[in-house]
Amino acid sequence: MIRLVVIALIVVVAWFLLVKLIRQVKSANIDWTGIATIFGFIALAFWLRHITGMG
Repeated sequence: MIRLVVIALIVVVAWFLLVKLIRQVKSANIDWTGIATIFGFIALAFWLRHITGMG
């Protein structure tokens, strides 16, 4: 029963964050350069992990 409550709470929080993110995207106050840089570094980290086998 506790698992069900925890899962339901996580779903509600995720839904709230998703709605908040959609509203923020619609207002267009997002630094897309920063977001692209973050995703670039994440992709680079996964690629380097794949190539070197470390990490």
